[in-house]
Amino acid sequence: MFLRLGTAIVLAAALAGCSNYVRPDPAFHEVLTQPYRFDAGDKLRITVFDQANLTNTYLVDASGNISMPLVGGVAARGHTAAELEAAIAAKLRNGYLKRPDVSVDIDQYRPFFIMGEVKNAGQYPYVAGMTAQTAVAIAGGYSARADQSNLDVTRQINGEVLVGRVPATDPIRPGDTLYVRERFF
Repeated sequence: MFLRLGTAIVLAAALAGCSNYVRPDPAFHEVLTQPYRFDAGDKLRITVFDQANLTNTYLVDASGNISMPLVGGVAARGHTAAELEAAIAAKLRNGYLKRPDVSVDIDQYRPFFIMGEVKNAGQYPYVAGMTAQTAVAIAGGYSARADQSNLDVTRQINGEVLVGRVPATDPIRPGDTLYVRERFF
């Protein structure tokens, strides 16, 4: 009787130790339904209609800015496409064009990163609509020691770094860092 009870307690303790799931902060998933905000590493296709010399692809640099002819630096970090279009148009109206018509689109998202128990950890290009599972597949799949039940995602939201443990079916965002943990059994 005591042997069974002792075995049951040890087994329960072991299982409780494995279930260290912590629900992510609500902001972690809310950002998935909000408009995309630019950050360093994003490559933007900016079109200024009827201005071929201003229409080009621009990289958001490490300081969060893009550099355009005539107007110089324009802050892009944290802005949506509509906000950046308005900011560029305002700068162009300031002595350069009467009624600039500006369009901003993503040419290439900033990369995501994957570490831990995958075959090829590293930095990879983000593709719209990715899940954690497709990110693992891009990294060559799970290693033999990988815990495939869920993984940790580090995401920066409004300047705050949040970490959440999510199932492999969860969507990821550009700039996310994924960590596949090692399983214990």
